[in-house]
Amino acid sequence: MLRPLSLFIGLRYIRARQRNHFISFISLTSILGLTLGVAVMITVLSVMNGFDHELRTRILGMVPQATLNAYQPIEDWPQLAQVAMRHPQVVAAAPFIQMQGMLTASGQVSGAFVTGVLPSAEKTVSIVDTAMLQGHLDDLHPGRFDIILGQGLASALNVGIGSQVMLVLPEASPSPAGIIPRFKRFTVVGIFKVGAEVDGSLAYIHLDDAARLLRMPGQVQGVRLRLRDLFQAPQVVRQLLAQLSDNFYGSTWQDTQGNLFSAIRMEKTMMALLLFLIVAVAAFNIVSSLVMTVTDKKADIAILRTLGASPATIQRIFMVQGSFVGLLGTTLGVISGVLLAISISSIVQGIQRLFGLDLFAAYFVDYLPSRLQASDVGMVALIALSLSFLATLYPSRRAARVQPAEALRYE
Repeated sequence: MLRPLSLFIGLRYIRARQRNHFISFISLTSILGLTLGVAVMITVLSVMNGFDHELRTRILGMVPQATLNAYQPIEDWPQLAQVAMRHPQVVAAAPFIQMQGMLTASGQVSGAFVTGVLPSAEKTVSIVDTAMLQGHLDDLHPGRFDIILGQGLASALNVGIGSQVMLVLPEASPSPAGIIPRFKRFTVVGIFKVGAEVDGSLAYIHLDDAARLLRMPGQVQGVRLRLRDLFQAPQVVRQLLAQLSDNFYGSTWQDTQGNLFSAIRMEKTMMALLLFLIVAVAAFNIVSSLVMTVTDKKADIAILRTLGASPATIQRIFMVQGSFVGLLGTTLGVISGVLLAISISSIVQGIQRLFGLDLFAAYFVDYLPSRLQASDVGMVALIALSLSFLATLYPSRRAARVQPAEALRYE
């Protein structure tokens, strides 16, 4: 099969045994460096994607993605939900009443965000029902003053299913003894766990019970929305508010959790930049190995030039050689990185069991999450191949400038 001369000779140089073993060692180091850099970069980006996905699923599955709130209590919340549901980005809507207070039990006190919900509607906008360790969201019944606690909150209060907790609200109530806070006793009917800080601060009661506590029977504070695209939340809220009266205002997850996710995104970017340096060092090794190869092959270059090979042909020969090193290292790195990203969770769990460690005790997950994305693999491979190609330009141009007479003078 006919092949271009530069491709034929370039591949032949790769297959041939190097007379200078140091050059062979540098070439091997270049391949291994690229393989390591690409594999580590893919694995770390996959782990960062895993943490981002877990945060988004757990935290944003509990906190409102977007809300439509009212300055005055809303009596006809189904109509407001119907208006919101007309927007193509809105998947579901549910009413809520939210209050801040203190929960006390067994001599323990803890602050809490207590949310009044309608269980049937809340399932459509929240993951709380699927995160229940004990009990069910449907165990909340109007008039019985039941409560569902996060695991962290239940542990802080030292309570379980069937325990009694006292809710203390900051709203003052007049009495013969003077102005005192409002108290109400609740029965714990469920405990949920999402593995995030919300476990230590959130509690749920029935919507009707919350309305009775705040003396707004049949009314709600607003509706909570679930969206198709989380990052469209600000635009969706603005568009919906434009259709409503001045009594309404909106909020999104970016108001409460935006800084956390911005930090995760920045951390991923900085980590990718640092790992990029590993690939850059490996590419620099390609430059070193090719420069030494050009020096070692000066006689061969001179002979090819005297036989009629053009400087461009000589340049392409060494570009083929360097590009093959980059292609081989990148291919091995992609394969290794994909395999490692897929199995990293099992590997870390095995290490934990083997040495009796608990590496994630301080985190919101009990394992190392990994989420492989084809876009990240493609980006890393493209960067590695591009750097490898750029690394061949200087040595190949240096080879093209070799003068035959000068090179053969001492041969």
